[in-house]
Amino acid sequence: MTRSSAPPPRLWDAPEITGWRRLPLHAVSRRDQGDRIGLDGSWRFQLLPGPESELADRWSRVDVPGCWTVQDFDDVHGVGDLPHYTNVPMPWPEPPPHLPAVNPTGVYEREVDVPAGWLGRRIVMHVGAAESVLIADVNGEPVGAGKDAHLASEFDVSGAVRAGESNTVRLTVVKWSDASYVEDQDHWWHGGITRSVFLYATDPLYLADVRVTAGLEAGGTGRLRVDADVRHTRGVLPEGWHVSGSLEGREEPLVTEPTGERRAAGWQGVATLTAAVPDVRAWSAETPELYALTVRLHRPDGTVADEARCRTGFRTVEVRGRDLLINGERVFIRGVNRHDFHPLTGRIVSEDDMRADLVTMKRFGFNAVRTSHYPNDPALLDLADELGLYVVDEADIESHGHHDEIAHEPGYRPAFVERVARMVTRDKNHPSVIIWSLGNESGYGPNHDAAAGWLRRYDRTRPLQYEGAIHAGWSQTWTATDIVCPMYSAVDAIVEHATSGGQTKPLILCEYSHAMGNSNGSLADYWTAFESAPGLQGGFIWEFWDHGILQRLSDGRPAGPGTVGGYAAGVAALGYRWAYGGDFGDTPNDGAFCADGLVLPDRTPKPGMDEHRELAAPVRLRLPDSGAGEVLVRNHQHFRDLSWLTGEWRLEAPGSAVVLAPADLPPLGPGESTAVLVPPDLLARMPETGEVWLRLSVRTADDEAWAPRGTELCAPQVRLRRETLGLLTRAGAREGDVAPVRVDDQGFVVHPRLAAPPVLSLWRAPTDNDRLGGPADRWAEQGLATATRSLTDIKRDGERVVVRAEYATAAGVVVHEQALTALAGGVLLVEETAVVPEGLNDLPRVGTVFTAAEGLDQAEWFGHGPGETYPDRYAGGPVGRYGAPVRELFTPYVRPQESGGRHGVRWFSLHGAGVGLTVHLDEPRQVSLTHFSAADLAAAEHHDELAARPCVTVHLDAAHRGVGTASCGPDTLPAYRVGPGTHRWSWTLSAM
Repeated sequence: MTRSSAPPPRLWDAPEITGWRRLPLHAVSRRDQGDRIGLDGSWRFQLLPGPESELADRWSRVDVPGCWTVQDFDDVHGVGDLPHYTNVPMPWPEPPPHLPAVNPTGVYEREVDVPAGWLGRRIVMHVGAAESVLIADVNGEPVGAGKDAHLASEFDVSGAVRAGESNTVRLTVVKWSDASYVEDQDHWWHGGITRSVFLYATDPLYLADVRVTAGLEAGGTGRLRVDADVRHTRGVLPEGWHVSGSLEGREEPLVTEPTGERRAAGWQGVATLTAAVPDVRAWSAETPELYALTVRLHRPDGTVADEARCRTGFRTVEVRGRDLLINGERVFIRGVNRHDFHPLTGRIVSEDDMRADLVTMKRFGFNAVRTSHYPNDPALLDLADELGLYVVDEADIESHGHHDEIAHEPGYRPAFVERVARMVTRDKNHPSVIIWSLGNESGYGPNHDAAAGWLRRYDRTRPLQYEGAIHAGWSQTWTATDIVCPMYSAVDAIVEHATSGGQTKPLILCEYSHAMGNSNGSLADYWTAFESAPGLQGGFIWEFWDHGILQRLSDGRPAGPGTVGGYAAGVAALGYRWAYGGDFGDTPNDGAFCADGLVLPDRTPKPGMDEHRELAAPVRLRLPDSGAGEVLVRNHQHFRDLSWLTGEWRLEAPGSAVVLAPADLPPLGPGESTAVLVPPDLLARMPETGEVWLRLSVRTADDEAWAPRGTELCAPQVRLRRETLGLLTRAGAREGDVAPVRVDDQGFVVHPRLAAPPVLSLWRAPTDNDRLGGPADRWAEQGLATATRSLTDIKRDGERVVVRAEYATAAGVVVHEQALTALAGGVLLVEETAVVPEGLNDLPRVGTVFTAAEGLDQAEWFGHGPGETYPDRYAGGPVGRYGAPVRELFTPYVRPQESGGRHGVRWFSLHGAGVGLTVHLDEPRQVSLTHFSAADLAAAEHHDELAARPCVTVHLDAAHRGVGTASCGPDTLPAYRVGPGTHRWSWTLSAM
C-alpha cells in the first residue's frame, strides 16, 4: 500500500480524520533515554490569518514550547491573536465542524543538525502537544499531521531526514479546527506548541511499547508482569531476538522467550516477563514506594538494541460494591482538579512548576488530582508516582458548547475512541493512575460507549468513570462509569442517595466546592457527610489555580514569559494586574469565572486551602466522655503509622500568654486511637477562669519529598473549658472615673479613637458566589447598600443614652437601637438591637460598622485565625491569639469582594504610635478589619482600581451570611444564612 505524499486537504475541518502518518502512542519514555536532539528554544515564526494564507518574506521569532497568545513577536500579518476565555460557549456561533473566517495559524521553522551516526537508524519526531492541529514537514516533505491539543504526536521522519547535514523542520499549527469542538474546556483558549519538541533515534529493532502490571497478592507478595511490544523497521523481526529485564532489589534477571504473532500491520513480536516479589513495599498516596524497572531488547547476537526504564509501584485498585479500594482498603479521596496553567506562559508548565503544584497539594492534605480535562504532561504523572497522589486521568474530550450532539455524531466517533486509547496507552504504567475518565461535560452517547468498550477490553486493572453517564439516574448500571461521580451535588442530595438503599457504586464527586473568590463554604459539612454516610468517599474540589494572566497596564497585553521579577499579589503597584475573561477584548467571554482556584495566580494559597488542610488532618483530637487531663488522639490515615510525625502542645486563653510543651505522639497504626495525658505542667498553667483551648501542632519529624522537617501539617484543637463569665462582664470590670457618653444631634457617638461612628450595617461587597447564583442582585434591588437612616429618638438616662433609628430599604424598614453606657475606666458599652422585617429574608449581614482613627493599623485579636474565616469556613483557623498589620488581613481575590473576615472573635484591638482601641464582644462574632470600604470593593473589577483608605473600616457582625459556593454549585446552606427577626449584640470600646 502506497502512502500518500501529502496530508488530506483541509484536515482541520474533517472530524473523521484524527491524524495522518502519526505513530501509535506508547509508554516508552524517550524524553531522557537514548539518542535525542532537543528542539526547544527560539524558532522562526509567522502568524497567518488562516491555514491557506501565504507566508510573507519577513519572519519573527518565538519560543518553543510557548503559546503565541502570550508572546511578543512581530505580527507581520496583523492577526492580533490574544488569550480568549470561555467556559461553555465556543468563541464563534457556528455549529460543528464549521470554523471562523479568521483562523490563526502559526508556522514555525528551524534548522537541526542530525548526526551522521543516525544514518540507517529509525528517526522519530516528537511534538509534545500543539493546539489544536499540527502539520509537520522536514526538508519540504510532509511527514505527518495530528489532532489533540494535549497529547503528543510522533512521526517517523527517517526517510525525510538527511543524516550528517542540516535539516529544516517546519511545524504548522492551526488554532481552530473540528477538534476544537471536543476541546471546549473551561479555561483560556491559546494557540501554539505547548510541550517539548525533539528528535530521537532508535535501532531498526526497537521497543514499540512496554506494558507493566504490578499488583499485590495475599501475604504481601507483589506480582509483576511486563509485556514488551517489539517491532522492526523492515516489518519482519529477525530470528533470535529476545527481551530481558531487571527490577530494583531483585537479584535474578527477568527473562523469557519471545512469541511471534501475525498482526494486520505486519509481523509483531510480543515478549512477556513475570516475577513474584515477596515482602513487597506497597505503593499508595501515603507510602509512594517505587521500584526501578529496566526492560532490554536484545538482538540475535545478545547485544542490546533498545532499552526502556520506568519506576513502578505495586498496588491494586478495585471497586467492590459501594467502595473504591486501594490495596484492599477503602480510602477517602481528598482531591482537587488541576489545569495546565501558568500566569506568564499560559499553558506551558515546567517540571519545576508541576512539582510545586503537587508539593502544595500534599502540604494541604490533598491525596488525589483529576487531570481536568485532558491528559497532563507525563512528567506530572512521574511526580504523582514519586510524591504520592492518586490520579484520575481524563481524556481530552469536552464538547460543552454542543453538549449532546457530538456524543451521537458518527463523524466524531474516531476522535472519542482514539483520544481515550492514546491516553491509556501512554499512561498505563503509572501506579498513581487509579481511575480512567472518558472526558468531561460532553453529554452521553454511543461515542462514549465505543470508547468505554475499547478501554474495558484493554485495561481491566482500573475502574473508569464519566460524569455524563449518570444523568439517567444514580442507581442505574452504566457501560461508561464504575463510579457515581456527580458535579456540585448538595450535601443533603448525596446523603439522601447514600441512605436510599438504591446505591450500588461508590460516590466520589468529580467536582464540588467551587473555589471562585471567597468561597469553599460548607466544606466541613461535605466531609462530615463523606465520613459518616456509607458509600460516600470524597471528591475533587474545583479547582487548583486561579487562572489570572499577568497583564501589562500600559498596553493591555499579556506580560509574557519574559517578565522579570516577582508577580505576587501586589502586581498593581508594579504596573500589572491579573486579567480574566474580557480583559483582552475577547468576546464572547465568561468574565472572572476562570478565577476559581484554591491558589491565587502566583500560587499563594487562598483560605480554602487552610480549611482543607485541617479537614484532611492525619491526626485528630477529641475530648473523652469522662476523665480529666486526657485527650483522645486518632490516626486518621489509611496506611501509615504516626512515627513520621512529631507534635507540640499549645495552650491558649483569651487573656493569657500562650503556653507551649512538647508532645510525644502515641505509636498508633492507621485508624487507631488512644487516650493520652495532657502534660500536667501545661494544665497547671491554665487560668483560673474563662475558656481554654488546647491545640496540637503536628509536624513532619524528618524531611519528606514534599515537605522539609518541621512542616506543620495540621493543628487539631479541643476546648478544655468553656467561658464561665460573660465576656463583657470581665471586660467592663475596671477602675476609674466614668466619662459621659458623647452623642451628637444625629445620635452618632463621638469618640477620640473613631473617625466615623458606629452605625448599622446590612450589606457586604458581593462575593463571586453572591454575584453568580447568589442573592447579590436581590440585595441591589432591595437597596441594602444605600439603606437610608432616619433618627427617631434619643433618650438619656444618667450615664446611658439610647438612640433609635430606622433604616429604609425597598423591602421594608429595619428598626435599630443603640444603648450606649459609660463604664468605669473610660469603657463604652454598646448594646444593639435590630428588628429585621420579613421582606428581608436573606441578608448578607446584620451588625455594626465604624471607622477607626487614622494610624491604628496594627491588629490583634482572639478568635479563629490566623487566616481569613467565615461562619461556614472556619475549621482551618484554630482559635487563638493573633496579630498582624491590617493590610495583611485582606485577601486579594482576583476580583475584589468581601474578604478578610475573622470568625468567632472574642476581642480585638487596633493600635499604632502608642495609642489604640480595644473591643470586647458579648460572644464570639464575625469581625473584619480592612483599609477598604464595602463600596470600594464592590465598585472595583480589578485591584489596580482600588486605593487603600488611611483609616481602618471595622465590621462587627451579630450575624454574617456564609460564603457558600453558589457561583457553581449549592448556595450557602440555610444554617449559615441571615434571616428576619430580632438580632441582639453588644460590645465594649476601650481607648488605649
